Amino acid sequence: MNNNDIKYNNPNANHINSIPNINNSNNNNNIHTVTIESIDLEGKGVTHIEGKTVFIDGALPDEVARIEIYKKKPNFDKARLIELITPSPHRITPECPNFGVCGGCSMQHLDFESQIHNKQKALLDNLKYIGQVTPLSVIPPLLGKPFAYRHRARLSVRHVAKKGGVLVGFHEKSSSFVADMNQCLILPNPISNLIPTLKTVIGKLSIYNKIPQIEVAVGDKVNVLVFRIMESLTSADELILQSFVDEHNAIMNNPLQLWLQPKGPDTCYPFYPLNAPKLDYILPQFDIEMPYLPTEFTQVNPTINAEMINLAISHLNPQSNEVIADFFCGIGNFTLPIAKYAKSVIGIEGSEQLVKRAQENAKHNNLENKTNYLAVNLFKIDSNWLNTLNKMATIPEISKTVSLVANKIDKWLIDPPRDGAAELISAITPDTAPSKIVYISCNPATLARDASVLVNVHGYTLTDAGVMNMFPHTSHVESIAVFEKTF
Repeated sequence: MNNNDIKYNNPNANHINSIPNINNSNNNNNIHTVTIESIDLEGKGVTHIEGKTVFIDGALPDEVARIEIYKKKPNFDKARLIELITPSPHRITPECPNFGVCGGCSMQHLDFESQIHNKQKALLDNLKYIGQVTPLSVIPPLLGKPFAYRHRARLSVRHVAKKGGVLVGFHEKSSSFVADMNQCLILPNPISNLIPTLKTVIGKLSIYNKIPQIEVAVGDKVNVLVFRIMESLTSADELILQSFVDEHNAIMNNPLQLWLQPKGPDTCYPFYPLNAPKLDYILPQFDIEMPYLPTEFTQVNPTINAEMINLAISHLNPQSNEVIADFFCGIGNFTLPIAKYAKSVIGIEGSEQLVKRAQENAKHNNLENKTNYLAVNLFKIDSNWLNTLNKMATIPEISKTVSLVANKIDKWLIDPPRDGAAELISAITPDTAPSKIVYISCNPATLARDASVLVNVHGYTLTDAGVMNMFPHTSHVESIAVFEKTF
């Protein structure tokens, strides 16, 4: 796979990207010359041939290209780019040598500004065509930095004899194979630089073929690698790993700590060194410190996370006399900053482990008296549950009962997974409707679906919406939407 696999007729086409090997036979009836109409969220160009949608790997909007269809489906075809006749002015040379092979990034061949524009367009199009709603105002996008942004990752590990031994990295594009890589530009440099060493170190272990993955968690005071081990380490294995950590820590400012995970995430434990600093991240603008375990969910991009919290707080505008609900609260990423301003905050999360962590974080930041947490499956609630939540004088928690002096929750913050918050949105009644909802979304389609119900059923106004570039160079669209209701 290399840049010579594609022809460039335009002499100005000096910005190219890696394209898979293809069959250039002119006798192939599947070869067509087309103009690329748009780009989808997976970084594929989109065109139509005789009314049928065709997705083209590596093509960009407004490019004229020769393509070869390699897979036909009833409703669409897939094609390869084989000759770029007129390139897009927004095409750039990908900085990462793994681009085109690694499946971690799909849009490095498109300039950074255009990536943001496409994500913003995807959000607004989903709201318009799926949700039948349009925001009164579009929030300027949160850009972040293009590289070295990813502080959480899961690297795959495979021993492949044909490729010289152990591979460590992300999966290849549209494949279960592990990409043969020696660096990753979206990881912080200290972690990216460890990839060749990890390949060598794991190759020396007796269980070199029993380590399927490495979880990466980059904190403010320590970097953690969690080795998923299918068999126990030998004494010799332990010495190899300890030496690896000692050599690294002798030259790096941010220490490295290894954890081991023999089974599920709850079996994860620190291995070496045991006296390392605690894993955490700091929100200095709120004077909040958030400890967490390396297998617990946190946002991958700390820069965007901090800006996202600021943006959410500014739109939520919590007041000292208000009770606010934080649905899908996780470890308290939004709950604790809100608690700095509101009378009290109810954090609701499906995982009891995360609720326990959120309670510990509230106590760690001296906010336990302003926060209450519930472990509730928010995909199995209804209007009766929501009505009880609003009207009850006391809220039973896992370990205690905390008094709330309120008859109604004033505002909501919602940060659901990709499935959205359909059950929660549908449960709203006139008696339980908050005056404002700030909705953080990682899926514009489910956000649009929920926005439709909020606006067209419950009578809210979508006042603001915009994107937050949590995952640069990828198809992921993180967004924020603000809904207000006049009573």
